[in-house]
Amino acid sequence: MREDREFDERRLYRRRRRIRNQIIAYITVVIFFAAIVVGAVIGIRKLMGILAERRQAEEMERQLEEMEQQEEETAVVEPPAPIEESQAEDVDWLEEIVDTAIASMPLEDKVAGLFVVRPEDITGVEKVITAGDATQEALNKYAVGGLVYFSQNIVDKEQLTEMLSKTASMSKYPIFLAVDEEGGSVRRVGDSSIEVAEIGDMADIGAGGDTMAAYNAGAEIASYLYELGFNLDFAPVADIVADASSSAIGKRSFGSEPAMVGDMVSAAVGGLQDTGISSCLKHFPGIGAVAEDTHEGMATLEKSADDLRASEFIPFKSGIDAGVHLVMVGHVSIPGIIGDDTPCSLSEEIITNMLRGELGYNGIVITDAMNMSAITEYYESAEAAIMALNAGADMILMPENFGEAYEGVLTAVRDGMLSEERIDESLRRIYRVKYRDRVDQDGNVVDAISESQTPEGETETETEAAPEEQGEAEQ
Repeated sequence: MREDREFDERRLYRRRRRIRNQIIAYITVVIFFAAIVVGAVIGIRKLMGILAERRQAEEMERQLEEMEQQEEETAVVEPPAPIEESQAEDVDWLEEIVDTAIASMPLEDKVAGLFVVRPEDITGVEKVITAGDATQEALNKYAVGGLVYFSQNIVDKEQLTEMLSKTASMSKYPIFLAVDEEGGSVRRVGDSSIEVAEIGDMADIGAGGDTMAAYNAGAEIASYLYELGFNLDFAPVADIVADASSSAIGKRSFGSEPAMVGDMVSAAVGGLQDTGISSCLKHFPGIGAVAEDTHEGMATLEKSADDLRASEFIPFKSGIDAGVHLVMVGHVSIPGIIGDDTPCSLSEEIITNMLRGELGYNGIVITDAMNMSAITEYYESAEAAIMALNAGADMILMPENFGEAYEGVLTAVRDGMLSEERIDESLRRIYRVKYRDRVDQDGNVVDAISESQTPEGETETETEAAPEEQGEAEQ
């Protein structure tokens, strides 16, 4: 019995131990699998973290590459030099004053402001040598943008100075008081009784090769014109002349080599404008190679656009870069470019596409004298004026019949053939020049010209004009 009991106890013990071992084994397995699961979770999280860090690193690298690319692209185009605060304010003041002046003008004054005429054209007097009642009445009726004077209007220094001063004070708006004073053979003041410096032909100055001589010539002319009361000179000539004997321009040009002529023109512009006189390049696109004279009839230039770019355009571009205030467009025809015999002064291709578009000029464009036969034989005064403005010109010089030209443009604006916005565009260019030196550092207009009372006892003298002065300007 005892042996049986011990046997049962040993078997029970073995069974318990086996169960215990199984439990331990199960626990071990559970712990093992739990460890695997935990390790897997930890591993996955760590892997995800690594992947996230890698993606972040790649994203940062991509952003850095984009930033470097943007910096390289930005470095290709250098930003413009910053404008000094005072300069920026001056420009704003000028624009504000110009816009204000134009906004207050009646349409009649706006249209009149596009014309530069002889004093005789608005007064009806044969020969104007004083500024009196007739001038005041004429300027009240026609607020023209400018008056141009010739030798017949000059008696002596005192007379000329007084006439110009009174004319300026009589004008409702700033007015151009202009003259042809090139030096050499074209000297309205120099050929009068007034003693001024003798300025030789531009061809001789060009032959000397000294640009300072061209600058000094311009400055010398400007100094006596400014003293007399002028503010605009139709000079210098920017045409290229290979053979003075066969060109209508002759020795008025600096010469035949485009770059040299360009340097001389640039210097002459500087001399004039540094001394207070607005200058005007002439005769775009270049008429030095033409033998015919547009004073007498049609003149044709047989050149292509590439020909002009390689030669004639160079001096004009130099003058434009020098800051010239006006460019005069000639009446020569260029069928190879325009397609017909339309004068350049009436051509949109020449004025808008080439002068403004290609050469980048945004100053005042004025026509050559519209009383020349190249215009009058083919166009009525009103027709020519409207065509010139539609082509892109800003000012009309000396139409054959000012009254007809003025009324024609006025009617064209009222009828919608010309927009008032187009007229305002030209007036803005004109008044930027007229007000350029009349705005102080605080934005105030100084020495402004306002309408004044007519001086008593002043009348124009009616005498017969010299035949050569009766019609056409030497432009």
